[in-house]
This record gives sequence, structure tokens and C-alpha cells, in this order.
Amino acid sequence: MFDEPGFPRDSDPDYDATAPTLCTFVYCSRAAVGVDDAEVNRLIEWSQRHNLTCGITGVLVFGSGVFFQWIEGPEDEVRKLMASLHKDPRHYDIVSLEQSEEKRERLYPNWQMERVSADDIREVLQDALESAEDQNNIAALRRILDHLATRSLDSLGRAN
Repeated sequence: MFDEPGFPRDSDPDYDATAPTLCTFVYCSRAAVGVDDAEVNRLIEWSQRHNLTCGITGVLVFGSGVFFQWIEGPEDEVRKLMASLHKDPRHYDIVSLEQSEEKRERLYPNWQMERVSADDIREVLQDALESAEDQNNIAALRRILDHLATRSLDSLGRAN
């Protein structure tokens, strides 16, 4: 969850009082049937225009039918985007890997949303599985990893 506002950080050597307060949301998910590179490119183009006006930056990795996204920006805007992402029919099995709020510089200051290609993101997902505690997230991560193990295009959609 997001850090408590006003939490004392004087003892944190990485704390920068002049840095902006940024909300971060990191997740992975499986692409729905019909989501291909062309659809992802349209999504990126729309996101770049939209995120510029909202102060959101980040990166989207898409490969093997799996999304991995890092989003950072003002809390209100990131929360609105999170709600929108959970309603988006282009993906499912959404696993929240990180949600936080802290004073820091942006990791992607000039990327309103950039796509980074990945043929295989198993290592990132395996690390997430090893640290996951929520049973729903563990189950979704296992389904995503199972999908990647088969690399079957037919398995991109939801199981009936």
C-alpha cells in the first residue's frame, strides 16, 4: 500500500526533501485474445498523449502475451489510472507488484509511456512470485508463468 503521509524519513540516507512526492504502481497481466503488437502500439500512442497532461511517466513491457508496466506520477492521477487499468478488457490476471508513495526523482522523467520489447520476462515474474504473499497474486503469477512456459498463442485469452 501507499506509505503513510508524514512518515519520518530523517534516518533514510536516500531521502531527498526537495524531490517530488511520486506515487508508483507496478503490475503484470496477461493479454486478452486479439491484443497484438498493433493494439499495443495504439495503446502506447494514446497513453503518451494522455499521460503528458496527467504528469504520469513510465514504461510498458509487452512480450509473450504478458504486460509488465511501471507507472509513476501524482497520487490522484495514478489512482485514476489504476482504476482504469482494472476495468480494461485488453488484459486480465492483473497482479500488483508494487504500490508506493515517496519523495524521489522519477525513474522515467521523459517517458510519458515508452514501450520496451521483451521476448521473455520470466525472470521478473519468477522473482515476483518468490516474494508474493497474496494468494490471488500467487495464483495469477503461476498462470502467467504457465502461459509463458507453453508459449501457446491459443492460451492468451481467458480460460472458459
